[in-house]
Amino acid sequence: MSSHTKSEDGTQRDGETRSAERQLLERFFAAVQRRDHEAIAACYTEDATFEDIAFSLSGRSEIHAMWRMIAASDLRMTYVVEDASRQEGHARWTADYTFRSAPDAPGRPVHNELRSSFAFRDGRIARQVDECNALRWGVQALGPVPGVLSTLLPVLRRRAARRKLDAFKAGERPPG
Repeated sequence: MSSHTKSEDGTQRDGETRSAERQLLERFFAAVQRRDHEAIAACYTEDATFEDIAFSLSGRSEIHAMWRMIAASDLRMTYVVEDASRQEGHARWTADYTFRSAPDAPGRPVHNELRSSFAFRDGRIARQVDECNALRWGVQALGPVPGVLSTLLPVLRRRAARRKLDAFKAGERPPG
């Protein structure tokens, strides 16, 4: 594993060379920190895939919709790019935000520690898989009983996430 390029606060360490793929991951995570969904989406190939405990998305437009929804939240995050080669890369990041099942629902604070795996193609992210402790996330986001159930029945968690994303997209106004 190569040395880290970013510190916990996302700043670059001196004296390290950076591959194009590492630079891509740095741009990606810096855009996530700024909640700049346009810059985030620009990091993906047109046919990219994204998977985490809530979503399984195909295509840049679907992934962009998810990042637009996340960018509308109070997300705060730190990250460390662990490694990046021409084919793949890995990063660890921590996300702090308020989870709401609906825009007007009461919020619950979430501290989520993730490990992302990336596959690259043509200078962009072709595949991203985010892993975290689903039980820890569920208990924080949903409460003890629903959180445990969401871990035992991931199909319900994914269905709820899909409904939330679809509702967000339906409620969006076109830019301008």
